[in-house]
Amino acid sequence: MTLCTECYIQQDDKTLMLYRNKKEHDINEGKWLGVGGKFEPGETPEQCLLREVQEETGVTLTEFKLHGVMTFVTLDGSSEPLYIFIFTASAYTGVVGDCDEGTLAWIDTDKVPELERWEGDHLFWEWIVDGAPFFSAYFEYDGDVLSKHSVTFY
Repeated sequence: MTLCTECYIQQDDKTLMLYRNKKEHDINEGKWLGVGGKFEPGETPEQCLLREVQEETGVTLTEFKLHGVMTFVTLDGSSEPLYIFIFTASAYTGVVGDCDEGTLAWIDTDKVPELERWEGDHLFWEWIVDGAPFFSAYFEYDGDVLSKHSVTFY
């Protein structure tokens, strides 16, 4: 299994999104995501979040919230299961820079659902913007198609 974080930085009714268009052999190529990445050995979710956001955007988060934990699996076994800790952030220091994995853009938060994203991302996005309680979610993909999902709210 692979442990990851993902963060949606929000400010002035906009959300910082990452369009994946620079990394070779990227399973996320052509999709919009939050910023984040894989844990390094011994990191907590918060340490991973802060490091990854700083590496990908150049900013240091000062206010953030953990919304849930998600499990992503592929039926064909093309990748090991991902466990993603999903955050939003409302404050940071520094200036957003360039990212070597894609293009960063501030998107009107109400326009995020219109972006090309993974099918499951549309589901958990609604839970976040609707203020749902902490959640644990499961997403199963058959290729690029979401074949099964479930969620428990706490």
